[in-house]
Amino acid sequence: MNISSTPRSLAILKSSRVLLPAAALALAVLFVTPAKAQFGDSAPTTQVHDPSAIKPPAGARVAIVEFEDMECPDCANANPLLKQAAAKYNIPWVRHDFPLAFHAWSFQAAVNARWFDTKSKKLGDDYRDEVFANQRSITSLDVLLQFTQRYASSHGTPLPFALDPQGNLAALVKADYALGQRIGIQHTPTIWISTSQSKGAPFIEVVDRSRLFQIIDQAIADTKSAK
Repeated sequence: MNISSTPRSLAILKSSRVLLPAAALALAVLFVTPAKAQFGDSAPTTQVHDPSAIKPPAGARVAIVEFEDMECPDCANANPLLKQAAAKYNIPWVRHDFPLAFHAWSFQAAVNARWFDTKSKKLGDDYRDEVFANQRSITSLDVLLQFTQRYASSHGTPLPFALDPQGNLAALVKADYALGQRIGIQHTPTIWISTSQSKGAPFIEVVDRSRLFQIIDQAIADTKSAK
C-alpha cells in the first residue's frame, strides 16, 4: 500500500492534538516516501542505502534491528517471535519507529511508547507489546487513548493531560522515520540481524521469518569465529 501526504492524513494529525499539540500539524510533511505494510514474507530484500545505520548497540556482537509501525498487522504478527528470539539468545532488540501515514493512530502510539520509555525502557517496550497484542481492538485515536490510560493506570503512571507539550517525543519518532528513509525502508516490519566484528555479512534481512533462529545462530557463530 503506497502512502503519501494527503488531506485525510492531515485531518488525522489535527485530531491527535490532545496528546500531541506541538507536533501534530507538522507531521504530514514527514511522510513523503512511499512505503508499505508488509503482509507475510513475500517482500523483497530492502536495498540498503546507508548500511552504517544498521549495527548492534555498543558492546553487542549480534542484535535484532526492526523498523515497525504499531498499527501494521504484520508487525503485530512478528512481535511475539522477535520477543521470543531476543529472550532466547539474550541479544538486543533495537526497535525503530516507522509509522505509516495512512494508519490513523500509529504515530500517536509511537509517541505514547516514547513517553513510557521516559519512565523505564521496559515499561515502554511492554506498552508496545500490549498494543500489538490488542491491535485489532484499537480502532481509533480515542480508543487508543482509552487503552493507554488503562495501561498507564495499571502500572501506577497516570498520563498527564499534555503528553508531549514541547513535541520532543514526536521529534524522536520523526527522527526514527527519517533514519528509515535514509536506509531505504519500503515496508513494515523490516527486520535485520545485525552483527559486529563478524567474519560474515554485517547484517541480513529477515524476509522469511521461519528462518529467524537459523539466521541468528549463524550470526553468533560468525562473530565467535571472528575473535
